[in-house]
Amino acid sequence: MSVRLALPWLDFDLGAEMQVLSFAPHRPGAVSARRILWRQVRNDDLPETLDVSDWLARELIARDASDAVCFLTSRHIAAHVVREAACGAARATAVATVGLSNAERVGARVSRAGQDWGTINVAVRVNRGLTPVALLETITIAAQARTAAVLDVGLRLPTGMATGTGTDCLAVAAPDGGVAYAGLHTEIGEAIGRACYDAVRAGARDWVEMRRRGTPA
Repeated sequence: MSVRLALPWLDFDLGAEMQVLSFAPHRPGAVSARRILWRQVRNDDLPETLDVSDWLARELIARDASDAVCFLTSRHIAAHVVREAACGAARATAVATVGLSNAERVGARVSRAGQDWGTINVAVRVNRGLTPVALLETITIAAQARTAAVLDVGLRLPTGMATGTGTDCLAVAAPDGGVAYAGLHTEIGEAIGRACYDAVRAGARDWVEMRRRGTPA
């Protein structure tokens, strides 16, 4: 397992073929993959007439990475954060890029026309073999952790405190196995939640500080 930066790409090698559940732009849903990628973009990369899915698929073919799950973000991926957590026999690694330029309060919307789409992209790998249902449960834990981390940063919007962005994407990866539960009362749930929370909170704090200094994020 490793995380490698090669601009404009970030590569999270899971260490083995695993079941991956996500709503990423490339290979969403429940798939089998060895790696999860980020592709950094700017507004000029994605004109309104562009078929983004087709463009990303061609970019991945050129990189010989069509088999990967892949995120898109305008957040500078050199600012990615890696955090690990353990609880008993459970181990979790979270890799996050956090941009809040299109932050939202759940249940409301703010106009973001003409702005970059920083987004929050989080990939979490666990070491325990999970059933498909348990893997589905882990993505809810990752979402809770993401939301808690953003709330704790305290970014206020006209609609209330930000809870995420309008384009967040999450991916969870685990070996196939028979562990049937991964909720907040379990070792797996605790490890995932802590790793994801720590990664998103660190990334969000970095973004807020960069914006405070007037540094492009």
